[in-house]
Amino acid sequence: MTHADRSKSHLSKQHFLKQDLEISVRRALEEDIGSGDITAALIPETQLAKAQVIVREDAVICGQNWVTEVFRQVDPDVIVSWKVEDGDQVNANQQLFTLEGKARSLLTGERCALNFLQTLSGTATRSHYYADLVKGTSVKLLDTRKTLPGLRNAQKYAVSCGGCYNHRIGLYDAFLIKENHIAACGSIAQAVAQARSNEPDKPVEVEVENLDEFQQALKAQADTIMLDNFSLTDMRTAVETSRGNTKLEASGGITDESLRSYAETGVDFISIGALTKDCKSIDLSMRFIEE
Repeated sequence: MTHADRSKSHLSKQHFLKQDLEISVRRALEEDIGSGDITAALIPETQLAKAQVIVREDAVICGQNWVTEVFRQVDPDVIVSWKVEDGDQVNANQQLFTLEGKARSLLTGERCALNFLQTLSGTATRSHYYADLVKGTSVKLLDTRKTLPGLRNAQKYAVSCGGCYNHRIGLYDAFLIKENHIAACGSIAQAVAQARSNEPDKPVEVEVENLDEFQQALKAQADTIMLDNFSLTDMRTAVETSRGNTKLEASGGITDESLRSYAETGVDFISIGALTKDCKSIDLSMRFIEE
């Protein structure tokens, strides 16, 4: 399966809504344009132009729908012609897409469109980097809720374009019982039991910090147990003890250098906040083309 195919599959699984995209783009345009683009107004309203967008570094591209939506909202007559697909690996100086339409419209939409594309491509590129580090193992790398406010769905889609996977989308679709939840509920067993009672159809994950808590979560029959800041030795013990009866997720204190060692312990998942919170925007450039 190619990155593009994987991204389309995850797009469907995430129930990524068109309405979410439209709202994100509308807010971004309102923030940028405000009462009007006074610089673009220097150009005659009827003047037409053609432009191309180039990537300035190797990257995994993501954000096609956001770019297209930006120009649809700015001016439905702008023609956006893509040369790549989301999930494609591209090289420095490669053309990504061209634009045709009123010069004013191309310039007004430029920064907003590139902001979405550079940010989501940065997320996809970083995810691809991490996916490569564990290539050949059975582990799945998961994102977290450490996303840019208002771009949760967009960044999680970008993660899938880069070859990694999504953890829960928000606080509503799965339980993640942590230290403070356990303290407030009284015990791991009580917290899991209450979760099953409240939302019997939602998956239940428990975060544990040592092997004693791990045994409690295992006994409580959590669907997934998150091994937080476990040593490699304790993680291997947990994997051997679980024997595949419960999904195990490693998290915390894992570096680029140690990631593969953790993947080789046999855990099912490793969650990495850096997929979305530490990504570097990709360098892009838009230039008018002389006809």
